[in-house]
Amino acid sequence: DAAGVPIYLEMSSVNPVFVLRGALESRGNEIAREFFQSCTLGVGQFCTSPGIVVVPAGEAGNAFVEACTGLFAQGDPGVLLGPSDHIGQAVATIKDAGAKVLAGGASLKDGGFAFANTLLAASGESFLADPGGLQTEAFGPVSLIVRAEGIEEMVLIARALDGNLTGTIYSDTQGADEDDYAELEPELRQKVGRLIADKMPTGVAVSPAMNHGGPYPSTGHPGFTAVGIPASIHRFAALHSYDNVPDHRLPLQLRDKNPNGVMFRLIDGRWSQHDVD
Repeated sequence: DAAGVPIYLEMSSVNPVFVLRGALESRGNEIAREFFQSCTLGVGQFCTSPGIVVVPAGEAGNAFVEACTGLFAQGDPGVLLGPSDHIGQAVATIKDAGAKVLAGGASLKDGGFAFANTLLAASGESFLADPGGLQTEAFGPVSLIVRAEGIEEMVLIARALDGNLTGTIYSDTQGADEDDYAELEPELRQKVGRLIADKMPTGVAVSPAMNHGGPYPSTGHPGFTAVGIPASIHRFAALHSYDNVPDHRLPLQLRDKNPNGVMFRLIDGRWSQHDVD
């Protein structure tokens, strides 16, 4: 903000999913079902919902788009956390940027807290022409499929992305996509807080290894996570130091004698439970 105070917020993320050719050809229908379930989980109002899926153009890509369109068109809508106006505005922005509606695309007639499961599509060329418009977050049951003409265009799409909480790469389990993965991963790695292999991004495990953060604008500070112990606690902490303060005036945790004999403390660069000599 204007005073220079850091903020630790989850602000915007479309959580891109890249499906490489080998994975698409070997298990495209399975990935389509995972995508639909992930996108509509919680009516799409998860901060890790997949808002963009990038697939290769071609016959397998056509089959994937057809399968996804059917799933989105037939799926039951849910109840939103708030009015659907902002979702409609986001969909309009995505359409104005060059996307075509494949399913849904509008609020439902029975009230303002429902929006049809919506799937849009655009070419890789269109995405690169207006990446800002086409990666607008709808925060609802809305996603965009981008058809890429080869791995080179996938890399360019990854390079054009804003910062995100997550990024996923689906690759062939038998190794057919190793070369393509090696080209794409370094670009995507720089744009996301959590890089995921072969699964949709909506699950967030509460564990010390979890990073639920990412580069701007997905969060206000890429060095912190909103999930995971103890790292998430650091957002609410301040650094205090004691210099030349006598032992009896220090907090118990910092005195030479370990207060309970089991607490780990960093002493001369090593974690220890011992008293300070």
